[in-house]
Amino acid sequence: MSWSSKLLDSLKDPLLHVMTNERLVAIKDKFPKARIHFLVMPKEQISTIFELKKSHLDLLDDMYLMAERLIEKQQMSKASFKIGFHAIPSMQQVHLHVISRDFDSEALKTKKHWNSFNTEYFVKFHDLRSELEKTGKINRISEIRAKELLSMPLKCNSCDFQPKNIPNLKQHLLSHVDLYSS
Repeated sequence: MSWSSKLLDSLKDPLLHVMTNERLVAIKDKFPKARIHFLVMPKEQISTIFELKKSHLDLLDDMYLMAERLIEKQQMSKASFKIGFHAIPSMQQVHLHVISRDFDSEALKTKKHWNSFNTEYFVKFHDLRSELEKTGKINRISEIRAKELLSMPLKCNSCDFQPKNIPNLKQHLLSHVDLYSS
C-alpha cells in the first residue's frame, strides 16, 4: 500500500478514532502541523474532493458538524481553527482538516507545509461546499497555480510580519499564541 493511501488504514483502526458515527471517522493527524490537528473522513471510500457530487452535500454537512463538535471538545472558539481541504490533496480519501491557527508543531518544517494551510491552497470548507452546490463538482487548480501558492513568500497568518525562514516564523508565531488559546 502506498503512502498516499495510508488514511484508508486509519479508517479501519478504531484505536486511532477520536470521534465516530455511522458515516464518519475523525482521527488526529499523524503529522500535525499545529497543536490541534484533526482529519474528518467519510467511511464511504471517496478518493478525492474531485469525486464529490451534489449528492454528497449532506455528507459534507455532517463532516462540518463533526468538525464543530471536535472544536467544542477542545473548549476553544471556532475562530481559533481553520476548517477546510487542500486544493490538491496528497492523500487518498477525502479528509477535512480541522486545525488550530497556532501552527505550533514540530511537524511544521517547510514553507510548503505553511503555505498549504495559509494561502488559497487551503480551500475553506464553505467555499468548497458552495462550489459543489453551484456547479455539482470541484474544479482542479492547475499544477502551475499550486506550485505558485506553495512557494509564496512566508507571511504570518495574524499580522503583516514576513519572516525570512520557517524557524523565524515559528518563533514569531509564539507571540500570537494567546490569540488562539480561547
